[in-house]
Amino acid sequence: MSLSRFRLITFDVHNTLLQFRSSPGKKYGEIGAMFGISNNNNQLVSNYVQSWHKMNRLHPNFGLKTKITYKQWWQMMIDGIFNENGTHNTPPEKIEQMTEHFMEYFKTSVFWQHCYGSVDFLNYLKLQRHVESGGQKEPPFKLGVISNFDPRLDVLLRNMKINHYFDFVLNSYDVGYMKPAPEIFDRAMKAAEIKDLKPHQCLHIGATPATDYFGARNAGWYSLLVHEKSAEELTRKYGQLVEDNHVFSSLFDIHKKISNDYMRW
Repeated sequence: MSLSRFRLITFDVHNTLLQFRSSPGKKYGEIGAMFGISNNNNQLVSNYVQSWHKMNRLHPNFGLKTKITYKQWWQMMIDGIFNENGTHNTPPEKIEQMTEHFMEYFKTSVFWQHCYGSVDFLNYLKLQRHVESGGQKEPPFKLGVISNFDPRLDVLLRNMKINHYFDFVLNSYDVGYMKPAPEIFDRAMKAAEIKDLKPHQCLHIGATPATDYFGARNAGWYSLLVHEKSAEELTRKYGQLVEDNHVFSSLFDIHKKISNDYMRW
């Protein structure tokens, strides 16, 4: 199917455009080692998951709702990773030092890499915009990012050399709403500055079923999912229908489908 049905295409970041270079346990283990802390990376993986869920439950949207800064949020997150379940007794000054390092480290290609096919697909979309514009000032569609992320997102995309593809970038902290809230998708439509834009003319591509796929659909958008599981498995897990031809293993596969005009909805 032609892209001409869409006037706005947005992407999530984590596991859609960018992914971690290695497991969180290994990365946090490397940070700990830099500060003289010996770690069991498998334990750090478990602590990372527990701390992440705990922080999102108690202090959603990187602390915005509970009036702490996103830096304080990450410091508490890192404290949970290194001190959860009595795994370590890392002193507060070490946690603060590691947080300072992490805040910079997390914005770079040392931590992140491009997902398979992401840059090629963005280049394809850029070319399609040029071809379809026919010399008109207004492009046929705009590109954006909608991510549950803190305000470092713009710097990260710039450091990863993909920021120039997008007309706007929205992080949940600055917007004040996290996906799957419809308000963040509504804000994206306003940020696109497209006259008379309707939800059914918008497409969101992401990797998390609850926030990206169902969140976008509940806002009246179309959505595609980058995921290793099949649509049937995801439908059983979430109890909501995930269309079979809406799930792809990578942006490379979405690119291939769209560029060959084989997509069925």
